[in-house]
Amino acid sequence: MIRKPVVAGQFYPGTKNELEEMIDYCVQHKYGPGNQTQKDEEIYGIICPHAGYVYSGPTACHSYKAISSKNPELVIILGPNHFGVGKDVATMTNAQWETPLGLVEVDSEAAQKIANESEYIEIDEFSHSKDHSLEVQIPMLQSMLSNKFKILPIILRDQSLEMAKDVGNAVAQIAKSKNTMIVASSDFTHYEENSFAHSQDKSLIEPILEMNVEKFYNVLIEKRVTACGYGAIGSVLIACKKLGATKGELLSYSTSGDVMGDTSSVVGYGAIKFI
Repeated sequence: MIRKPVVAGQFYPGTKNELEEMIDYCVQHKYGPGNQTQKDEEIYGIICPHAGYVYSGPTACHSYKAISSKNPELVIILGPNHFGVGKDVATMTNAQWETPLGLVEVDSEAAQKIANESEYIEIDEFSHSKDHSLEVQIPMLQSMLSNKFKILPIILRDQSLEMAKDVGNAVAQIAKSKNTMIVASSDFTHYEENSFAHSQDKSLIEPILEMNVEKFYNVLIEKRVTACGYGAIGSVLIACKKLGATKGELLSYSTSGDVMGDTSSVVGYGAIKFI
């Protein structure tokens, strides 16, 4: 089956030329990475925002620029299920995801393996039918990676710590078997005043950089930080740690208010790599 794009023309441009231009604009934007050269280091995974490109694209490009020379065969993308449809945690098989930049194949063998490995991950296309959290990452990957790669999409309706541990361990098992990049798709604080969003997110990013998943969940709950993909972040943090990462590094942080100028009600975006 072909998983057709559901937010092309909304979250990002619907035609190839406009989409390529938009990604280039995001890279060169004052909140984007520009032409900076990348360090030669092992990167186990990244965190990227998933809002409309005009808001979060410049920040997202920092993470993608960091992995642009890594040539992964497989990209495992985890994100939250905003619509709550389908299973608690789902991947899919025998599918290609379509974007204006072409088709990307799902690694069916890896999907089958991870469903067997995890107590919670099920194979279910319907869970993936409406959401943008994984879809918006794919054109960025197509644009920034020079090689052909497959994806393993994992969408989380249940984002509990227990679930993140199970999913994170299963992701690490799959990642060991081939050259893999792991992506957590999440925005940070939602619809708060700009300076408050900055301080909330600073508190939450700290345990991410320390790779302390329990502390991350504690801060999330105590401060009521409205990061939507916290389960994806938790899972990726656990997987990267298991694979050998020792710390996270904040590449860029901005809010929609910083980018667009309206600071009364903003959404926070962070780009982080695990090394």
